[in-house]
Amino acid sequence: MALYNSYIPLLTYRHAAGKAGSEVIPGLARSMPRISDRGTTYTLFLRRGLEYSDGRRVKASDFEFAIERLFKLHSGGAFFYAGITGALKFLGTRHGGIAGIETNDRTGKVVIHLDEPRGAFTSLLALPFAAPVPRGTPARNLTADPPPATGPYVISDSDRARGWTESRNPAWSRNGRLMPKLPDGHVDRITMSVIRNSSARIKGVEEGKLDLALGAFRRSRYAELERKYGGTRFRAEPVLATAYFWMNTRKAPFNDLKVRQAVNYALDRSVLRRIFGNGMSPTEQILPPGMPGYQKFAPYPHDIAKARQLIAEAHPRDRDITVWTDDERPERDASAYYCDVLEELGFAAHLKVVKYANYFSAIGNTSTPDLDTGWSGWFADYPHPDDFFGSLLAGWDIWPTENENLAQIEIPALDQGIFALGARSGPIPEGLYATLDRVYTALAPWAPIGNPTTPIFVSRSLPLKMVIWNPSFAVDLTSLP
Repeated sequence: MALYNSYIPLLTYRHAAGKAGSEVIPGLARSMPRISDRGTTYTLFLRRGLEYSDGRRVKASDFEFAIERLFKLHSGGAFFYAGITGALKFLGTRHGGIAGIETNDRTGKVVIHLDEPRGAFTSLLALPFAAPVPRGTPARNLTADPPPATGPYVISDSDRARGWTESRNPAWSRNGRLMPKLPDGHVDRITMSVIRNSSARIKGVEEGKLDLALGAFRRSRYAELERKYGGTRFRAEPVLATAYFWMNTRKAPFNDLKVRQAVNYALDRSVLRRIFGNGMSPTEQILPPGMPGYQKFAPYPHDIAKARQLIAEAHPRDRDITVWTDDERPERDASAYYCDVLEELGFAAHLKVVKYANYFSAIGNTSTPDLDTGWSGWFADYPHPDDFFGSLLAGWDIWPTENENLAQIEIPALDQGIFALGARSGPIPEGLYATLDRVYTALAPWAPIGNPTTPIFVSRSLPLKMVIWNPSFAVDLTSLP
């Protein structure tokens, strides 16, 4: 949210709600990239005359420096650009530059060479991680003193514990003319405060001390706000995310397709929605609404009789199951319900609760004992379906540690399909990704349970209809009137 309107990459995401907000458009670059060499070379040109908020000129080489800085920082965003030729070598040496990036400050030309074609690379270039920063910007955390910005706003004050303030970027009067598709914003100053207590957030809006409240609300307050203000001052916005129970396809009993499908039929997703306090929209598929390639379908209506029939046909010998979850509510409560469902199907289910801080390290280590099934959720890193299939369901993404393919599913023919789709440049082949969604959902490595939503509650002075919710960057601060 903060970086979206401050640090503009060469490409960026359209300022719009819903699926339109996932469209990649030119940012600091004059146009979309020219892609050549069978999808491995991207050529862009920087707009002439761009400035940072401190008055320095934006240079093409600043892009190269920004990517190098990611690797020096060991930033979580560096992973997205590891496919640039020479990037991994630079990670090891930290000097000599990244061979796959060529820039010309005189012409503004930027050429990027990839080791292999990757169709999602335009989406990755639009992430704020790839936004240029002036050469010489320190390779350390600059939360308290952010680098100069190129967008309509500049982060003028920041504290990780308290929040941040965004003010007008003095360079935007020039930059905005050069990037007419990007909005100017309506207000001169925006202060975002970190208030962990949801009741305090709600009270602040009700009393007019705050204009906007985001984040999870208690179930009772959520229902109350929806009843009193739904559609006028309160609404729930979808998030590009899917919550699910993963099932380890490499060991009994979940190496049996019928058992996995039985679990999907046995789950009553309306119960899970109540557990999550209406903060989740039930789903039975992998891709979330708003993601390119999403086509709604519901293959697993709640049918306990069909689930029992499938279990009887599978006749699993191993009936002892460990269900993994973290210690936070409502995930723990949802997993307890999941245990009850498994018990109803004739299994002996044991709930394994792990502290949230350690949870994903535990279930992401394939040598951890009793990794049978458990809760997880995936919030899209970027709005491209490859972020789900290539990261969570491809066989090449099974790792001894930090594993994200928690179902450990590996089907070579489907892996080839994921790779081929991921290598295609140009428009996202949405129909093919929709088919892939159906195929994997039928194979049932997951029992998808819902797509999280984020509630928005506004004061009387802030028109709710004016607030744009971008699927990747939450509230678009330039839309606030």
